[in-house]
Amino acid sequence: MVKAILSYFFRGLLLVVPITVIVYIVYQLFIFLDRIIPTDIPGLGILILLVGITVLGFFGSTFIAEPIFKRANKVLDRVPLIKTIYTAITDLLSAFVGQKKSFSKPVLVKLNRESEIEKPGFITNEDLSTLNIKTGKIAVYLPHSYNFSGNIFIVPIENVTSVDANTAEFMKFIVSGGVTDLGKKQDEKN
Repeated sequence: MVKAILSYFFRGLLLVVPITVIVYIVYQLFIFLDRIIPTDIPGLGILILLVGITVLGFFGSTFIAEPIFKRANKVLDRVPLIKTIYTAITDLLSAFVGQKKSFSKPVLVKLNRESEIEKPGFITNEDLSTLNIKTGKIAVYLPHSYNFSGNIFIVPIENVTSVDANTAEFMKFIVSGGVTDLGKKQDEKN
């Protein structure tokens, strides 16, 4: 009887905890974003922020804004630290939501020639000639499980095996520590 009650309790935890954590994170994010533009009406600050970002995105994609962005990039080129941070942030955002998605080639990387151990990741760059790295090597990003970080490795091409999987599902599989079922959701490959 106690075993059954504990079983139901843990099943309940599996249902309640993830939903509670998500609701809490979304709520805190909403509060944070709403306070960026303070108003007396809750939610109006975030609405103004979203509309403002959308309008900036629209104007940023027009021919009028192009010379302004070019001039701003020239100014950033003169300040090395700021240019490095700006470039890293824009490249990271472009990897996920831009037109040049970087995490589109899921792979398995053989970590050791003497072992059959492989780590899942994504090819991020196949031409490393600008780094004076000999041909036959590529850059592979290996995300960590249960974390929003990872490592970039330069590996021989022969140590990399392509994986025929939906990139979003593959990333979910990696981040979840392999417990997410990849299933048959391969109808939309990125």
